[in-house]
Amino acid sequence: MSYTAMYRKFRPSRFEDVKGQDHIVTTLRNQIKSDRIGHAYLFCGTRGTGKTSVAKLFAKAINCEHRNGEDPCMECASCKAIQSDSSMNVIEIDAASNNGVDNIRQIVEEVQYPPTEGRYKVYIIDEVHMLSIGAFNALLKTLEEPPSYVVFILATTEVHKLPVTILSRCQRYDFKRIGVDDIVGRISELLKVEGLEADDDAIRYIAKSADGAMRDALSILDQCLAFNFGKKLTYEMVFDVLGASDSEAFSNLTRAIIAGDVSSAIKLLENAIMEGREISQFVSDLTWYLRNLLLAKTSDDISVIADMSKEALKKLEDEARIVDPAAIIRYIRVFGELTNQIRYASNKRVLVEVALVKLCCPQMEAKEDSIVPRIRSIEEKLEKGVMVSSPASVESAPVKETVKPAELPKSVPEDIKLVVSNWRKIIAELDSSHRSFIKNAKPSLGAEGELLLVFSNQICKEYFDTTNETTKAHAEENFRDLKETIERIAGKQIEVKVELAKDEVHFESSYPNLLSMFDGVLIEEED
Repeated sequence: MSYTAMYRKFRPSRFEDVKGQDHIVTTLRNQIKSDRIGHAYLFCGTRGTGKTSVAKLFAKAINCEHRNGEDPCMECASCKAIQSDSSMNVIEIDAASNNGVDNIRQIVEEVQYPPTEGRYKVYIIDEVHMLSIGAFNALLKTLEEPPSYVVFILATTEVHKLPVTILSRCQRYDFKRIGVDDIVGRISELLKVEGLEADDDAIRYIAKSADGAMRDALSILDQCLAFNFGKKLTYEMVFDVLGASDSEAFSNLTRAIIAGDVSSAIKLLENAIMEGREISQFVSDLTWYLRNLLLAKTSDDISVIADMSKEALKKLEDEARIVDPAAIIRYIRVFGELTNQIRYASNKRVLVEVALVKLCCPQMEAKEDSIVPRIRSIEEKLEKGVMVSSPASVESAPVKETVKPAELPKSVPEDIKLVVSNWRKIIAELDSSHRSFIKNAKPSLGAEGELLLVFSNQICKEYFDTTNETTKAHAEENFRDLKETIERIAGKQIEVKVELAKDEVHFESSYPNLLSMFDGVLIEEED
């Protein structure tokens, strides 16, 4: 027998198996219980959220000969026929390939004949927005007043393309994106049924990568299991198959740009290209992500941001707290110009890399909207007491402050040595959203023997600074993640403090650079 994909094999057979759509399930169950079945339903929502699955489940339930409450029994002849796609009473139509007037006229003729068995003849029209105007017009009258034994279920991912005359004749149900926890729970159930094993981290990463679509999650699970056949699925295995998800990749790149981290931004672009992303589409998708970031920053109602999961929205809101609207508008302007430039360019990658450098280093650009971040950078330096030189005469040039190089400490606590020697590993173990910011930090030694993380960039420091009342609420979770990662790898409790260097000179010269002493050195326990 041929293999059946998991999303097909495990289509919900009971209403309780439908995850994340409680508002729809409750309404449909009540209609079945009270025998108040509508004549036309419109199921709309993003891909993989259960529209077709619920349509088939509803069709089984209203035709079931021995219904178990509101659920189909799955044992009677009607249920088995619908399950095997051989029922004459449930007709599925793909409007993408059957979108002409003649196709709809055939349906109009067929509905005149009652079902051969069961109570209802159900027409499920998928991607209904693909019907032509003539086909919609042919469907109108029948959709409004079909025979009592006919039920229409229209499904679409683009409800805005439907004529108002169609919308007004249907009960509309909006399918939401499914939460990560719901997807994790469903995957765990199915793995137990299949007798397969996977780490919790692996399951959660699959759920996050699906971005709210259960079908995508099960397809990804299928792919990962096939690649690692016969093995227990781990986080590393899933990451090797998938790499970073789109929303996560855009989030990481945006955070690198905000932090002014050119190196990380270029590496993230490299990763996207190596994963097979087409550069023009990548730029277009990133511009759309920045549009969402601007809305998250300026709008009180984040419901205007469509097609994103709750987890992706949370990251977007975190980024919105640490960036100015003017900076986001500049990012969008740069990528908007880039979209036109790369259309006919022979070397698209170089143009994208130049754009990323521009965004990370606003001082390199002479455009009007780059003046604000450049002025802000100068103001921050002045607030720290750094003299900003002008192109005046040598006589009037300010005297640069001389900073004595920091003396290396004579004694460094063993736990700090252990942390510093594993610093690269700590960065790698951190959530990807934190990495661009922590890379700006230099691990040093505090006055009381604690681990002191010294930042040269104020935005990066505020990302982890729990003492600043303005950023405290946002930074507490970031700092907790950082401290827990450090302590997990060190195997002991570590006191951690963050500090901002006065300027670049002090950052390089005024703090002991423990990385030069212990980075990569294996610290062995004394007997």
